Amino acid sequence: MVEGLKLKDGSILPRLGMGTWFLGENPAKAEEEIDAIRAGLDKGLSLIDTAEMYGDGKSETLVGQAIKYRKRESLFLVSKVLPTNAGDDRLEKSLDASLKRLGTDYLDMYLYHWRGSYSLAETVYRLEQMVSKGKILRWGVSNFDTEDMEELLSVPGGENCCVNQVLYHLGSRGIEYDLLPLLKDYGMPVMAYCPLAQAGTLRDQLLSSPVLKAVAKKYSITVVQLLLAFVLHSENVCAIPRSGKAGHVLQNIEAASIELAEEDYKKISEAFPAPDHKTPLDVV
Repeated sequence: MVEGLKLKDGSILPRLGMGTWFLGENPAKAEEEIDAIRAGLDKGLSLIDTAEMYGDGKSETLVGQAIKYRKRESLFLVSKVLPTNAGDDRLEKSLDASLKRLGTDYLDMYLYHWRGSYSLAETVYRLEQMVSKGKILRWGVSNFDTEDMEELLSVPGGENCCVNQVLYHLGSRGIEYDLLPLLKDYGMPVMAYCPLAQAGTLRDQLLSSPVLKAVAKKYSITVVQLLLAFVLHSENVCAIPRSGKAGHVLQNIEAASIELAEEDYKKISEAFPAPDHKTPLDVV
C-alpha cells in the first residue's frame, strides 16, 4: 500500500486512519476506546478523524485524552464543523471549541460536514480565514456530490479544498461512476468513511458472501479486512475505519498491507458491481 496521498499543498495524507464516530459516548467504554486509539498511534497511524457532532463533542474530548502526551507534529488531526456553524463568527467559535476539546492549537484539516444554509462562498471565506490565522493548516468537505464539488470549485478559494470525505465501501460504490473520477482529475483524494460497511443494507450479504470468503481465505484475512483492502485498492482513496477496540485497529493495519491481485479485485467487483449510472450520494 502506498504510504500516503499527496495533497495540493504538497503535504501527505495517510492512506489509513482512525474514525471516531460513536466513540466517547459511553463512559464505561472510554478506557477501552482510548487504548484503541493509542494502539493505532503506537503502530504508526497518525490520522484521526472526529467531528463536533460526534457525541456533541464527546468524541473530540476522548481523542484529546488519547493524544495528550503525544508529539503534536506526529499527528494528523481532522475534525468537522456542522452546517449550522459554517458561517459568520460561528465557524471560528466552533473551531475554537473543537481545539479546546482536542487539547491542541491547530487542526491539520477541518471539514465542512455537509451542506447547509450558508453559501459556499461564505463558508470557504471563513475556512480560508482560519488557515490565515493558523488555526487550521488546510480544509476540505464531506458528503459533497459531483454537482456540489463543481459548484464549490467555482467560488473564490474553492480550489483550495483538499479532500472530500464520503461514504464508500464495497456495498456502496456509487461514487465510482462520476465523483471519484472528477476528484482524481482535480488531484483531490477521497476520504472514505464507513469503509467496513458499518453503514448500508448490504453488510450481512457482504460478510456471508461465498466469493468474499474465498478471496479472504486466499489472503489469510477476514472478510472485514478484505473490505478495507478493497477500498484501499483505489489509488486516490484513504480510509478511516472506526473501531473502539485495539484488536480491531491492529487488524485494520494488517489489512492495509494487503495488495489485491487484479483477478481477485475483479472477482469481488463482479460479485458486488458498481452502478453503471448516476446514483444519489449515500450518506449516514
